[in-house]
Amino acid sequence: MTVSDNRIIVGSLAGAFGVKGEVRLKSFCAKPEDIALYTPLTTDDGRIFRVVVIIGQAAGALVARIEGIDTKEEADAMRGVSLYAERARLPHLPDDEYYHADLIGLPVLDTGGRELGHVRAVLNHGAGDILEVLAPDASDTVLLPFTLAAVPTVDLSAGRIIADPPEGLF
Repeated sequence: MTVSDNRIIVGSLAGAFGVKGEVRLKSFCAKPEDIALYTPLTTDDGRIFRVVVIIGQAAGALVARIEGIDTKEEADAMRGVSLYAERARLPHLPDDEYYHADLIGLPVLDTGGRELGHVRAVLNHGAGDILEVLAPDASDTVLLPFTLAAVPTVDLSAGRIIADPPEGLF
């Protein structure tokens, strides 16, 4: 995933819904329908979508009309495309909440200062966020629960995460 400092991924296109250009839209926002408030949305290749109108819901996605996508074929061709919003358009978060994009790439240290690895991704399969950490000189990742017990400190200004992982996890 490519993310610049001023863009945050807010969703992705999941293909056509119907035959008139409507799309299935996966929103990564706390309130899924808020994705329409953060326009213009951009893609990795620089395409800009200035108007997003939510018209319904489908299994696991919103249904939307997006300016510039007018046919089923155009919608299907956009399947899997990530959508980004300018950071300045997004709400400011409380001190204990973070945009996933701000965590990816940060070093993870244990409470003694030893480097455990770097955050490769932030996952959520329904039971809470999990940090996917790539340990130094390792090919496999470790899944660290993103809870206060396992991750007591996230210091964005210092650019690091302090973890107290369960025994034997690393």
